[in-house]
Amino acid sequence: MRKPIVAIIGRQNVGKSTLLNRLAGKRVAIVQDLPGTTRDRVFADVLWHDQEFTVVDTGGLEIGPETDIGRGVRQQVNTAIEEADVIVFLTNVQDGVMPVDFEIADMLRRTEKPVILVVNKADNDMLEVNATEFYQLGLDDPIPISAYHARGTGELLDRIIQLLPSLPPTTTEPEMMKVAIVGRPNVGKSMLLNVLFGEERSIVSDVPGTTRDAIDTNIDFQGKSVLLIDTAGIRRRGQIEIGVERYSVMRALRAIDRCDVALLVLDATELVTAQDTHVAGYIQQALKGVVLIVNKWDLVTDKNTAAWIDTIRMSFKFVDYASILFISALSGQGVDEVMPMAYQVYTERLKRLSDAEVRSVVKQALASHLPPRRGTRQLVIKGGSQTGINPPSFTFRVNDAKLVHFSYRRYLENQLRQAFGFAGTPIRLVFSAGGES
Repeated sequence: MRKPIVAIIGRQNVGKSTLLNRLAGKRVAIVQDLPGTTRDRVFADVLWHDQEFTVVDTGGLEIGPETDIGRGVRQQVNTAIEEADVIVFLTNVQDGVMPVDFEIADMLRRTEKPVILVVNKADNDMLEVNATEFYQLGLDDPIPISAYHARGTGELLDRIIQLLPSLPPTTTEPEMMKVAIVGRPNVGKSMLLNVLFGEERSIVSDVPGTTRDAIDTNIDFQGKSVLLIDTAGIRRRGQIEIGVERYSVMRALRAIDRCDVALLVLDATELVTAQDTHVAGYIQQALKGVVLIVNKWDLVTDKNTAAWIDTIRMSFKFVDYASILFISALSGQGVDEVMPMAYQVYTERLKRLSDAEVRSVVKQALASHLPPRRGTRQLVIKGGSQTGINPPSFTFRVNDAKLVHFSYRRYLENQLRQAFGFAGTPIRLVFSAGGES
């Protein structure tokens, strides 16, 4: 099942990115005290009281010329309402109620989506009292918070999970390999889908951003049914247009959340952009398998693949397990390798090891590299076992999980990969204190 989406909307400079960082518990959005800093979507998974959901930080809604109110504010808010399960309407107590707040509130009152009115920058008791001014917006009781100082954010999270939808079991995906084709606009995603499908299933155009919605297509691969998901392109920072296209990124991220393996399509004529690595980060965070598809290979004159692979690996160090394919969706070159590679990654995600095999890897790892210590305490690994597949998940029993340094976690992951492969897929490692040896 997909995770519910909570969208933070509001005018510029009310603290949306700061709130996202606070809810996520880490700095995932660029925060700057200038209007309009956030130009593309920034996503973060949040876990609160055993309830997981995805928060999206959106760009600031602006009041501009009269035509922009209809095309800008109304289109953005309507599309955010369409895609989000819960909307956090963020305002700023230090500025008071602004005209654009009335515009947004008027639209939200006519929706069927749950809306939480949040008054940010209530950094002290006096400012919290001033939050009562926002009752005039005609929404439910405002929740005063200070995202920067973490005042009231617990109450906000409680309110969010009260309003999250209960997704019925009927929404579960069919038992088949699910492959999402993702990447920036105009890198050839829809053309790749059409070649794999054998007919023009998606509209192919030179105009970036033609595909707005995720499109599901069933194909047959070696007698097995495979679900292909074509997605709207994820644009570079600063190039997301007003309206539907801005929020089509939500659909792309939902597609990543649904899939088993993501085909991240890159453009060989302009490798590698920051937005490519951002998309790869979304895939890695969701623990999905990944294949890096270098499209438009026919347009490249220098086909020294070894040098290209080195360059790509440097840019995608955090997914160094990813496979790389060089193709041309236009000419068909290399396309016949795409589905076999995706299926190979999928089978690696389903690989299951016996307890004896895991113990053997742990024993050899401990013999080659002693666990880290902190002061007088040293990490002790008492045992381990595989506890899940798709993605492969391992739980290690240790004396103190706080003693597990990132470098040693990575070392154990590399030992598992050297012994058993797991090519193309991340591995989840959990360290649990206690248990018998």
